[in-house]
Amino acid sequence: MKKSFAIRAELLYQKLKEYWRSPNRWFVDTPERALLDAYEAAQRIKNIEIEHFDGKKISSASGKYTENVMSYWQVYLDKNLTIIKIRLAEFTLSRAIIDISNSALLEKLRVIDEIVEKYAIKNKLIDSQPQGINQSKIKNSPDSFDIKEIKTTSPFQKTGVFPGSIGRSINVIKGDFSPHAEENFTRNYRLSRNRTRIALRFFLILILVPLVTQHLSKELLVNPIVEKIRGENTTQIFINSDMEKEALQKLRNFQAELRFEYLLNQTPQLSSTAVQQKIKDRASEIAEEFRIKSNSSISNVFADLISLISFALVISFSKKEIVVVKAFIDNIVYGLSDSAKAFLIILFTDIFVGFHSPHGWEIVLEGFSEHLGLPANNNVIFLFIATFPVILNTIFKYWIFRYLSRLSPSALATLKEMDE
Repeated sequence: MKKSFAIRAELLYQKLKEYWRSPNRWFVDTPERALLDAYEAAQRIKNIEIEHFDGKKISSASGKYTENVMSYWQVYLDKNLTIIKIRLAEFTLSRAIIDISNSALLEKLRVIDEIVEKYAIKNKLIDSQPQGINQSKIKNSPDSFDIKEIKTTSPFQKTGVFPGSIGRSINVIKGDFSPHAEENFTRNYRLSRNRTRIALRFFLILILVPLVTQHLSKELLVNPIVEKIRGENTTQIFINSDMEKEALQKLRNFQAELRFEYLLNQTPQLSSTAVQQKIKDRASEIAEEFRIKSNSSISNVFADLISLISFALVISFSKKEIVVVKAFIDNIVYGLSDSAKAFLIILFTDIFVGFHSPHGWEIVLEGFSEHLGLPANNNVIFLFIATFPVILNTIFKYWIFRYLSRLSPSALATLKEMDE
């Protein structure tokens, strides 16, 4: 018996070793792989410069191309510059963790630095000069724009005597009669396009990074540790009483199925020993199922903490992107009609603080408790439902009274009519 257990332990150790070998090798090779991707992107840009722009910078001033052709080259340039920016950040971060020394990397870094300096992507976001606009007429519009150029107008700022919509309409009319209206329109269009692109990319990163971090940390790090600590023959299979009740219910259902099949004459009569053996086998299967479920719930706790840390890191290192996202959201809010604003407010409040919202909150809290392996305490759930939606409702009403009445009085009137 001991020999068999030792053989199984050795096989498990070998499997874990092989399982960890591939991720470790991938992690150790991260600096060289990231630098190679950045170098290849820089080399592609240099090849385009040599073949189509006489070795000069990719811009409308370096080659006589039509607007559509320059748009094609600009998309190609933006794509490779983004690759360089991301891979350089990955190389810098991984280089601080993994110590490597390779003289061949210096030549690649030199080529990358040439492109970085030429297109000024080190501390700025990528953007290009609009076609057909004289650079001397537009202030602070080089080949890349800074986030400071994006002017944000918060919907919660103080307004004057007239509603904000009237003031914005007057500003639009004044801008249309400006001598540089066409240049400003083109420049604002490109700023808006880049702002939308950055905001959508940041939202995608904000969603994917925590999810991927949670999954990878659980499968590669936390779950193997929990499996090793708890072991396969642990006596503590259930981590809460709800799991134990669910397992007992499954076993009772199996016993009822055996009796039901016998009463319908679908199976021959079994001896008491055979019945007990079947029940014992089924109990072992249920115990293994809930052992895995318990390990998964424990792993979810630590994996979720790691995911929250990754989310906080993304927020802390994305201050510039947050400014762009704020401007993007403000622009969307101002662009909605009064009916759309009222519709969204009613939809949002009815989902979270409406008459039917307690059922949704109950499902969410029960699912969250099951995810973390906690027993679903009805008293805690009902107390949360009795207080949190009320607090949210108070906040919504204060926001409507304090800000929406000044931001869009017509939207407030539409909201009252739709609510009645």
